[in-house]
Amino acid sequence: MASPPTPQTSSASLPSSVFTLPHTAQLEALYTIIRDKNTSRGDFLFYSDRIIRLLVEEGLNHLPVIPKTVETPTGATYEGVGFEGKICGVSILRAGEAMEAGLREVCRSVRIGKILIQRDEETALPKLFYAKLPQDIAKRYVLLLDPMLATGGSAMKAVEVIMEHGVPEDRIIFINLISSPEGLRTFCTRFPALKVITGWIDQGLNEKAYIIPGLGDFGERRYCS
Repeated sequence: MASPPTPQTSSASLPSSVFTLPHTAQLEALYTIIRDKNTSRGDFLFYSDRIIRLLVEEGLNHLPVIPKTVETPTGATYEGVGFEGKICGVSILRAGEAMEAGLREVCRSVRIGKILIQRDEETALPKLFYAKLPQDIAKRYVLLLDPMLATGGSAMKAVEVIMEHGVPEDRIIFINLISSPEGLRTFCTRFPALKVITGWIDQGLNEKAYIIPGLGDFGERRYCS
């Protein structure tokens, strides 16, 4: 008899703006593979990409739609819906770039911007080093991409940058694979109108602010052999 998926942080203790993937046995199997330190780089790429695809699909479920009527090949009309506005992706470098392919697979010709944020050694605060965003980003819904949400510092700085370019808070959806409860609460307290789509909420942070049990450095495992 199959055992149920590992329990996570209770949804009742999390902000209402946080949404997780349905925690099926298949999803837990995928996470078990990418968490395993002995998983090969090839398998890490393949199975993390599968999870990213699921996350992007879930993120699209939270975009607003409007009524749309089309004519089918039979000559009949169909009362359906269409997305209310255009979207774009913004990845937080470098690990967030790993999620761009998953977004492109489900959103044809989607525009993608990039933000580089690193820790300032003098202040220990996240500092913006580079930002390249679509010129019309203020008119789009933004899917912010970063695999891990630990303390939330980099993600909050990225949201600040996006909002400074004219995007309302409630038009941003943050998508990530693994979050810490502490990071989620800090992030959602700062930006309560912004939605977060996460694949798994872990136990918490250790004394070094690493997510536990986590999966290590996503970027290192993704890009280094």
